[in-house]
Amino acid sequence: MTVPHLTTALSGAILDLEKRILEAMPTIEYWLRSRLQNHTVPFYCSVDLRNSGFKLAPVDTNLFPGGFNNLNPDFMPLCVQAMMVAVEKICPDTHSLLLIPENHTRNIFYLQNVVVLQTILRHTGMNVRVGTLLPEISEATMIDLPSGSSLMLEPVQRKGNRLVLEDFDPCAVLLNNDLSTGVPDILQNLEQTVIPPLHAGWATRRKSRYFTAYDCVAEEFSNLISIDPWLINPYFASCGEINFSEKKGEDCVAKNVDKILFKIREKYKQYGVKEDPFIIVKADAGTYGMGIMTVKDGEEVRTLNRKQRNKMSVVKGGQPVTKVLVQEGVYTFESINTAVAEPVIYMIDRYVVGGFYRVHTGRSKDENLNAPGMHFVPLSFEPTCLLPEYKTNLGCAPNRFYAYSVIARLALLTAALELEKDANFTVEPISMVSK
Repeated sequence: MTVPHLTTALSGAILDLEKRILEAMPTIEYWLRSRLQNHTVPFYCSVDLRNSGFKLAPVDTNLFPGGFNNLNPDFMPLCVQAMMVAVEKICPDTHSLLLIPENHTRNIFYLQNVVVLQTILRHTGMNVRVGTLLPEISEATMIDLPSGSSLMLEPVQRKGNRLVLEDFDPCAVLLNNDLSTGVPDILQNLEQTVIPPLHAGWATRRKSRYFTAYDCVAEEFSNLISIDPWLINPYFASCGEINFSEKKGEDCVAKNVDKILFKIREKYKQYGVKEDPFIIVKADAGTYGMGIMTVKDGEEVRTLNRKQRNKMSVVKGGQPVTKVLVQEGVYTFESINTAVAEPVIYMIDRYVVGGFYRVHTGRSKDENLNAPGMHFVPLSFEPTCLLPEYKTNLGCAPNRFYAYSVIARLALLTAALELEKDANFTVEPISMVSK
């Protein structure tokens, strides 16, 4: 498989960062082990990274990853082994599991993800069936997929404080549904273990709280290996009481855009970066690349046209955008056949199990790639991304992928800290999730 070309040829600051990470590998691995062992890490997650050639940073962390079908099939054994550890840690007596996916019956790519996830779980020795919250599915429904596989969706029922399917009373419930529109009544107060916990969903999570936690992790890690934290951490601010349709809260967004741009320009001068800085404004909750835009001046926020305002007003499930994250944009200088690419790293428990490149032929290096028209290329890892090659060039693929694994695990640690704090947040239940 093709390893994406880094158009900057890994020169300058990123080479120095990679060198420091490789030299400090024993220290880093010991530090990560000790920090991760002291916290309950997410059951699984994916991390979107951006590699600008002078900066390598996480820009999004998803606690309900939906792209297992995009992973290299060669790493199925690694996924199964990590899944065994994850299951034993959270519910060691589990022998049957109910998997609840998103309500995307028309999204064939997502359904193929569910099939792969179910396969991984079954290889751990568990009986796994897939239940749906869709009210229109009232009986077991088989969906045939282009890959030649098929997926059986069954209506979820609640009996007392347990979720069941017909002739199936599972020990635990695994969500692959990010609860963007809220937590339905049927999932509340179950006696079964629910993983990830309900407060991991977007009904509770906020990106601003996540990146506040990442500030602390990045600072501690940077002190550990003596680097500038900015090289792995994007600047950000948040704004509340936003209504783009009614032009409410725009001053806060515009002012923070200009403040962060000023700080970025100072860093660009320090490192000799010739690019123009940019800002990503995105909804503080939600995913699927909705409610997000790129700006290079605060005035752009005040002069949005109607189409742009409508795009920024709602996210997945039609949920209104009332708070936004104003974040330093990190260029991506990686490409596959001239198409812009960014790495997405997958983890189960604390183990990196693979990843892929998100590729978009219609987007540029300063735009969000999680948008219609994207496709995926499995990362051409060596046996794992935890096996750097010390005696080869710094910019070789195994070394680059090892650096990715380190930053991804910093993001994982951050998610663990975030979930510990968010456990105290509560959200109002809804009668049914509709997406």
